[in-house]
Amino acid sequence: MDNWDVRRVTPEDAGRVRALRLEMLADSPLAFLETLAQAAARPHESYRQRIRQSSAGFETAQFIADPGGPLVGHAGGTTVPGEPGCTVIFAVYLTPACRGGKLLAQLVEAVADWSVAAGRDELMLEVVCGNFRAVRAYEKLGFVDTGVRMPHPTVRELTELQMRRPV
Repeated sequence: MDNWDVRRVTPEDAGRVRALRLEMLADSPLAFLETLAQAAARPHESYRQRIRQSSAGFETAQFIADPGGPLVGHAGGTTVPGEPGCTVIFAVYLTPACRGGKLLAQLVEAVADWSVAAGRDELMLEVVCGNFRAVRAYEKLGFVDTGVRMPHPTVRELTELQMRRPV
């Protein structure tokens, strides 16, 4: 499956982004900062407001893979406090049928293009230590393990590794 449009979200995408967010949390509960129950309980207007904020400007952006029905991929980008030249990539998710192909690269490049337009020339992301498939996928896209390790923000038993690359 590779018939999708990778683009920045619009306010009209809120319902489908919410559905994808719930899929993300059900499929990969340790990879994101909220639980499936928290996301499901959040009012639809909360999703709509977050999408509105991510649909324009250079502080935060969300990109989706839209095949015309349910969304099949997502990646976000945001500023890094204290690092004006860096964009953090967050909430990367590919529906299982789309893993292992070119979609990850397309989503990362959409964030990279937005980052360049914002005047930021470096990308950074964090991956749970032990998620070798994700680390390898990001290495193929030019990311390098910085050696920085930090506690997982919600699961104290886990550690994350930091990866960076120039845009």
